[in-house]
Amino acid sequence: MATRSEAQAWQSARLALRLGRRSIVFTALLIAVCGMFCLALAVGSVSVPLEDVLRALLGQATSRPAYATIVTQFRMPRALTALLAGAALAVGGVQMQTLFRNPLTDPFVLGVSAGASLGVALVVLAVGTTGASILAGIGLLGDFSMAAAASLGAAVMLLIVLSFAQRTQSILTLLIVGLMLGYAVSALVSLLLYFSIPERIQAYINWTFGSFGGVTWRQLPILALLIGVGLALSLALVKPLNALLLGEAYAQSMGINLRRARLGIILSTALLAGAVTAFCGPIGFLGIAVPHLSRILLRTADHCALLPTAMLLGALVAMLADLIAQVPGRQIILPLNAITALIGAPVVALIVMRQRSLRDAFSA
Repeated sequence: MATRSEAQAWQSARLALRLGRRSIVFTALLIAVCGMFCLALAVGSVSVPLEDVLRALLGQATSRPAYATIVTQFRMPRALTALLAGAALAVGGVQMQTLFRNPLTDPFVLGVSAGASLGVALVVLAVGTTGASILAGIGLLGDFSMAAAASLGAAVMLLIVLSFAQRTQSILTLLIVGLMLGYAVSALVSLLLYFSIPERIQAYINWTFGSFGGVTWRQLPILALLIGVGLALSLALVKPLNALLLGEAYAQSMGINLRRARLGIILSTALLAGAVTAFCGPIGFLGIAVPHLSRILLRTADHCALLPTAMLLGALVAMLADLIAQVPGRQIILPLNAITALIGAPVVALIVMRQRSLRDAFSA
């Protein structure tokens, strides 16, 4: 009896320690995200005092009238977009790494990014062949054109991948199919760009750099709705995701419908990655690096804690990368993907070098 009591006390102490660690990490990330959001509103090519930032948010008069416009019309949509996109890509990365049990997969492994790129490239080619001035005059090059084309391309790729997912039971086969579809679509994009005019090629290249600054207040509700649906679906899949940590056989023994769970994970990730790619361009490395950083902070792979932590950490890293890309105090903006690569590549390299940690990362 004494031995059993000691064991129960030890287990209770470990559980309390784990819950305490999760609470500390979650609270610290929440404070950091709020602080980074305020910093994103205050810092840029023009510095805005925090007092004026608060006044602008409350609808009060600022010391300079331009400050209110800068904060509410330009920096607020950009910061909200970075917050939503970072959370979406991080959660998508967690789901893909769990589904494929591969620590180097990301939300774009299913070819969603390639499909979005094809949609944008088709718009570029259409503009190049029918005349940029005519299409610009009817609004095809407006703020929704690239987003609509990328969304349609991502949706087509999603339907193709879902059709394959219903026909195969092998996760490895699905992974290979996604990669091959991505390569095939990338080849089509290269052909389309080859026949386009230089001005439109430059427009496409600018889109591939990635940016959180192109989303307007009119577009933001659509982006938020798509990401909200994807995040809600991912939270509803916590039990299947935890079961998949120990393999498909264990998940089946726990009564998990593998086909339904797989389709739900794929749909959720495609919604998250497709929405971000459509409105912001293909943002790299966040979906790979942030899930690993979340596991390191929590020291667990339990998705009940991992998904909320990844949301906050993804939002924090995305806003930080966007802040660095704006080069505060300067009139230049660096490519966002260059900054995310500089942040994410060392993390991924470190994870790969720590082979033992790589295996342990997927154990609860």
